[in-house]
Amino acid sequence: MTKIPAVLIFGPPGSGKGTVGAKLAATTSLKHLSTGDIFRGIAPSSENGKLIASYSSAGKLVPDTATAQIFERFIKGLIDTNKLNPDKDMLLLDGIPRTPDQVDLIKDIVDVKHVFVLEIKDDATIVARLLNRAKIEGRKDDADESIIKNRLVEYREKTAAVLSKYNEKIVTRIVGDNSPDEVFCDTLQAYIQFMKNN
Repeated sequence: MTKIPAVLIFGPPGSGKGTVGAKLAATTSLKHLSTGDIFRGIAPSSENGKLIASYSSAGKLVPDTATAQIFERFIKGLIDTNKLNPDKDMLLLDGIPRTPDQVDLIKDIVDVKHVFVLEIKDDATIVARLLNRAKIEGRKDDADESIIKNRLVEYREKTAAVLSKYNEKIVTRIVGDNSPDEVFCDTLQAYIQFMKNN
């Protein structure tokens, strides 16, 4: 399979990755791919569905190998149905890779060109955002403060280490505490700058 060029949108839960990712995909030629959306789209009664539910309900990450396999199958499905052209399209990945091991597991599928990191310094901001999102979107994994705190621990212990696998030169850090519009504008500007240099 041809490696697909990709940029990552990265940050803790509630940093606005999904919102910014969707807006970037709507205003650029990037194809937004969220592992959360992929996972939520899997039938809960299927083997993978049960596996995902058993981890996400505890605020834990789905095991690396299973995540990479589901991701690869999904990508192949997009290519097979002409929804993704590996020679022309660039992916915007949101939610993968989530661990240093996942970086290695997906490196034959995608070629990461740049990483945009939405940084939020204060956990209270994240908790408030996720509890609010739970009310609006009815997402169970956002409604329980103890699960949110577990997810933040998982992020710090496993996901944050992903950045060490990429050259600092391809990483742009963006203030995620600002309003959603400001965060989107800052990310869009960083993306435009990246495209000019490539």
